[in-house]
This record gives sequence, structure tokens and C-alpha cells, in this order.
Amino acid sequence: MESKKLVVELLLPVVGEEFTATEISDIVEAPNKDENGDWAFPAFKLAKTWKKNPVEIAKEIAEKLPESDAFAAIKPVGPYVNFFLNRTETANTVLNEVLNAGESYGSKDLGKGRNITLDMSSPNIAKPMSMGHLRSTVIGNSLAQIVAKLGYNPVKINHLGDWGTQFGKLIVAYRKWGNPEDVRGDDAINELVKLYVKFHVEAEKDPELDDEARATFKALEDGDPEVTELWKLFRDESLKEFNSIYERLGVEFDYNTGESFYEDKMQEVIDDLKEDGLLHENEGAQIVELDDDNLPPALIQKSDGATLYITRDLATAYYRKRTFDFVQSLYVVGSEQAVHFQQLKAVLAKLGKEWQEQMHHIQFGLITVNGKKLSTRAGKIILLKDVLDEAQRLAKEQIEAKNPDLPNKEQVAQEVGVGAVIFHDLKSERLNNFDFSLEEVVRFEGETGPYVQYTNARAQSLLEKAGVDIDLNEIHHLDDDFSWRIVKLLNEYPEYVQRAFDTYEPSVIAKYTITLAQAFNKYYGNTRILDKDDQLNARLALVKATTIVLKDGLGLLGVKAPDKM
Repeated sequence: MESKKLVVELLLPVVGEEFTATEISDIVEAPNKDENGDWAFPAFKLAKTWKKNPVEIAKEIAEKLPESDAFAAIKPVGPYVNFFLNRTETANTVLNEVLNAGESYGSKDLGKGRNITLDMSSPNIAKPMSMGHLRSTVIGNSLAQIVAKLGYNPVKINHLGDWGTQFGKLIVAYRKWGNPEDVRGDDAINELVKLYVKFHVEAEKDPELDDEARATFKALEDGDPEVTELWKLFRDESLKEFNSIYERLGVEFDYNTGESFYEDKMQEVIDDLKEDGLLHENEGAQIVELDDDNLPPALIQKSDGATLYITRDLATAYYRKRTFDFVQSLYVVGSEQAVHFQQLKAVLAKLGKEWQEQMHHIQFGLITVNGKKLSTRAGKIILLKDVLDEAQRLAKEQIEAKNPDLPNKEQVAQEVGVGAVIFHDLKSERLNNFDFSLEEVVRFEGETGPYVQYTNARAQSLLEKAGVDIDLNEIHHLDDDFSWRIVKLLNEYPEYVQRAFDTYEPSVIAKYTITLAQAFNKYYGNTRILDKDDQLNARLALVKATTIVLKDGLGLLGVKAPDKM
């Protein structure tokens, strides 16, 4: 059992009148110094209700607590009750638990197989995947791994941006300036981007182009055969490009149902809004007023009958609830869309759809380069393919320098280079913006993906050199400070997985793997691990448990863990 839970169980009978088990867990903290034990309860939290000095309260609590084999000592230290775990007993329990569970260590069956849908990645067709698409893709993929670890069934949906006025613009641009050969084949996407950028340049001079684009999109909505054929061509060429990137990132989808899939499913929503008296006409357009939610009105239909993002997203929500009966529906979309998702939920609430409370906008900040936002419209994009190519090249350079005889260098360079890009994204708290510098990302030192991967490979190498089986029945006599730090971290791993799920925050796992890797490298630098003495089995058990948890943690981020680097 996680050691913090043991502390809570001991405290609950003594302070349970003032605090619930959850509140005690929130209050209990890890002391800054090892000499103050492993957990501490701050007695001053009871000063008001117990009407005593916190130092006296700490003494009183310590006297009332029963003895436990899990703790070597429980004693008051000033206004705290400090808990000192029995190191040998805890190490034995934790290492046996990790080694017996293997990759399922930290798993729970909270979800009982119920569905959580994840709307993630969702690039626009006819545009290349840029660094701007990375975050939604890798955050969504990591959350899918985390929810699966806790017993839910993740349903990963690539809600492609394959509908809307921008396709009217693109088709107008293609008809005016495009070439049929150029929009097919390897360079098709780049050609489509050039056309899209050219449209915006020309529309600045000739505003009538925008009217033409709107009319062309309306023709697409009405099923015009020639326009539909061009749209399908642009979609197919885009998917080829996207899938090659997803393969490199190790991301798979259960569904690639984009916005166009819901084109024939919007009428039900519009009818429901009319029936409930929620639609109001405003300058010819149909809107839902959201004043009581302190939100701008939701524009459902334009005056020409064309639909909008929110109309399709309402139809999408209906469809996903009906099809998957989700217990949660996660939209992994940038923070700039916050108002849109507030409007979406508010409209569903007005329609009496209580399940809208299960829908969550998983926001994230921007990736900038040299402090500047990336924009397709202005032609300022950094292609994700180029970044992955360069990351792989830099990783291979370092592998050549460190281990030139490594047999499968190309594969390892791919796993390290791509893993470095993914890890760098996920170690930042998702709401934060961050500036991207490739040289910083693909370093083998510091708080990077390659550092964690290299630590795992180093540990695997130790196990290979030892060449002996680990005896799980032997008591693990580990009580030195360096091994103890690792044991405590291993013990806390399930708690970190739970926290990452509760907060939809993969950075919790990324930061944990960095901390565990740092603790292991300190242990490695201060311990003769392979000495043949009576503690060899215990040390190898610690090394093996570390590799299991590092590999699993990286896996939850969608990062590979090569055995050799």
C-alpha cells in the first residue's frame, strides 16, 4: 500500500472528527529533510478546534497513535507529527509489488471498461501538420494511455478539419492559380498551402474573393459534384501525409471522422433548438442567446443557411453520447477555443442534456519559436515532419559519439529523436506556453526525454552484466539513503498516475520520470551495484524495479524506451 495511505489510516481515528481521509491526505506532506522522516502531519491545522498550542497537539497525537510495523518511529517534532517508515520492511514490500506486477504496476480498474472519448490532433486538411498540431496530438495520446492504465476504454477520435469556408477559399484559389499535377503526390500539401496563402494575399486587394469563397463552400454543402470531387482529392492527399507523421509519433486513432461526417446530422440539433424555443433570429441568422451564462450568443446558422463550427460540434456531441455512452468526453484543443467550448456546453445544458457535465475542454498553451506564434495564414509555419527529421538526426549524432557500435542505430535514433520532441512537450504543464528549441530538446543531459531513456538503458545494461536471476523471496536489506529515495518514488508511482488522470496533466508523469531518473543516477554514482555480496540481489531488484517503472512512465507519455543507446 502507498505509504501516505498508511499514514492517513493511522491518523483517521485520532483526528477524524475534524478531517475526512481525503482532507488528511491533502494535509500530510513530505518533509524537506530526510532526518525529519518520510511524512509529516502539521498539528497547527488543529489549533483552532483543539484550542491548544500546536506543539502540545503534536505530542498528544503521537501518544494516541498505535504502533505499526510499517513505521520505525512516529514522533512529534515541534508542531509536526513525523512518520519514519521502516526502510527494510518498506523496500521489501515495494520491490516485490513492482517486480510481481511488472508493467501493470500502478494500474487500477477504476473505469471498469467504460468509454472516455478523446477528440485530439484534428488537423485541417490541405495544410501540413505543423508544430502547432503537436500538442493536441501528444497530450491526447498520453491521456489515452493514462485512462487505459486506470481501466477505462479510450476512444481516440481525429476530428479532422475537413469542412468550412476555408475549403471554399482553397477551391477558389485552386481554380484560379492551381495546377492538377501539383496537388497530387509527394508535394501536394505544400502546393495547397501556397494556394491558401496566395488567396489571403489576393483577398486583401480584392474583397470579392471572400464572397466567391463563401458561395463555393455553400456549393460544397449542397453537394455540387465538381466541388465535392476537389474536396475529396484534397482530403485524401492530406490523410496520406498525416498518417506518415502519426506513424512516426506512434499515434493511432480509432476514428478519423472529421467535421464533414456530421454534415447530415445537424438537423436534429436545429430541430431540438427550435422545439425548445431556443433559436432566435438576428439579422437573418439563427442564434441561441447565452446572456444568462455571461457568454456571447451561439451562432447556429448564418443568414444564407450555412452552418458553423458550433452547429457541427453540437451534432458531434449528440452522436458521441449516443454511440459511445461516454463517462467523459475530452476535447484536447488549445486555450484560444475556451469560449467556444463554454458556449457548446451552455447550449447543451439549455437543451436539457445533463451529460454535458461529462464533457471537458482540455486546454493547452501555445508553442512559440523565438517568442513568436506560428500562423499558417501568414505562411509562418514550422513543419512537424522537418522537426522530427532534425531531432532524429541530432539523436543519431549523439549515439554515434557515445556508442558507435550500437547495432540498430537508425531505430534507436528514431525512438530517441521523436521521443525527445514528445517528452519536451509533455513535461511542460499543458496550460503554459513554451518556446521550442530543438538543440535543448535532444540533449542526453538535463531534464529531457533522452536523459530518462538513457537512464533506463543504463539500468538495463547493469542487469545484463549481472547475468543472474533475482530472487523475490529474499528479504531486500536496503536502508541506505540513495536506495531509499528510489524505493519511496517507486512506492508513490500509482499516486502520480492517479494525479495525472485527475488533473488531465501528463506533465505529472513526465516530471516524475525525471525525478526517478535523477534518483537512480545518484544511486548509480554512489553505489557499487554489481559487487557480489549479500545485498547484490536486493540492489538488482531495485535496478529492475526502476526499469519497469521508467519504461511504464515513458509509455504513458507515448515515448519508447530502448534497452540500449
